[in-house]
Amino acid sequence: MISTLEKEITFRFLKARKKDGFLNVISIFSFIGISLGVAVLIIVMSVMNGFRTELINKIVGFNSHITVKTYGNLIDANKINKKNLKLITENIIFSNSGEAIILKNDTSKGIVLRGYKPDDFSSLEIVKNEKFKGNKDQLNRNFISIGNELSFSLNLKIGDELILLSPSGVETIIGSMPKQKTFLVASIYNSGLVEFDNNIAFINLNTLEDFFDYKPEDRNLEIYLKNPNKIEQQKFIVQEIFSEEFVFSWADINSSLFSALKVERNVMFIILSLIIIVAAFNIISGLTILVKNKTRDIAILKSMGVLNKSIIKIFFLIGVIIGTSATIFGIFLGVTFSLYIENFRQFLSSTFNISLFPEEIYFLSKMPSEINPTSIFLISICSIIITIIVSIFPAFKAAKLDPIKSLKYE
Repeated sequence: MISTLEKEITFRFLKARKKDGFLNVISIFSFIGISLGVAVLIIVMSVMNGFRTELINKIVGFNSHITVKTYGNLIDANKINKKNLKLITENIIFSNSGEAIILKNDTSKGIVLRGYKPDDFSSLEIVKNEKFKGNKDQLNRNFISIGNELSFSLNLKIGDELILLSPSGVETIIGSMPKQKTFLVASIYNSGLVEFDNNIAFINLNTLEDFFDYKPEDRNLEIYLKNPNKIEQQKFIVQEIFSEEFVFSWADINSSLFSALKVERNVMFIILSLIIIVAAFNIISGLTILVKNKTRDIAILKSMGVLNKSIIKIFFLIGVIIGTSATIFGIFLGVTFSLYIENFRQFLSSTFNISLFPEEIYFLSKMPSEINPTSIFLISICSIIITIIVSIFPAFKAAKLDPIKSLKYE
């Protein structure tokens, strides 16, 4: 417990007098350093969490949550109608895919084709997107839906024609020739990710199977979940049902990307924590100088009967108060900045006429930010623990002062 006397002395020592001007400067810099360290950590963690969430939303919105691939056998309809599967799924559709080459205006480009039935295609998230252009239900034979980036690179618009070449051959009198088919651009989608928009197109499922010589047994089953974030638990349920098929999720496909993001976030946390550690060491300097300046006061307190443990508490409390108040202020600063970071980016961009966070590089139209209470709690605890640790040495040094020697030289 902290006595009333200890509290009063602590707050008296915290109020620097005119002759303690340099000490006051050190305390202010300690406070500012810790506050900025905490604020920067919160801002960086919020931006990285926001970037990860936005990326997941775009990937999940474009790809199926779980895909079931067969080994040349038709998928059993009884498995699809299982009750435990229905409970976790929002939609289940059949699809297929293949690689082809686009020919347009003496330009050729490799592309991945995905095949869906018209009704299934109109239920996809990218088709429901407000940025989708064209007829959502017109994915009939010889119609194609291309990405926004591909339409720019090949100068295509709705109603234009393009030629696709298939790797599957057609026997002619001069030998095997690749299949060639003309498609009409029925719609243009915008997923928000350049890689998808530039390299993936959608056509009718029956047309795709005919174009690549696929059979109905080669079709994939795409499962869209009600809660795609709990992917591992629900993938296990799907694997139990489709035990003879190959089952994988969106997380499996993009595991390397999200592992890299996780490593980067952890490294940034460690590096930026050094700001707090450096600032916390200023507390040692400040408290050590305070002990030196208050030698006479400490000696008088000891001669009046104040115990060593009370002296330790007083100087320990001074360091903790500086660190804790700086941490709280840093949290307020970091959370406020994180909430309005997009407004701040727009202000800087318009004021200095510079492009911060360009869309063509980061695939996102605005600076993402997601405040995670757990991250803030962890940052706060780390900051306060560091402050507590650095306050111990000066506190014990103050308690070791000999009152007789101290008063002799005053």
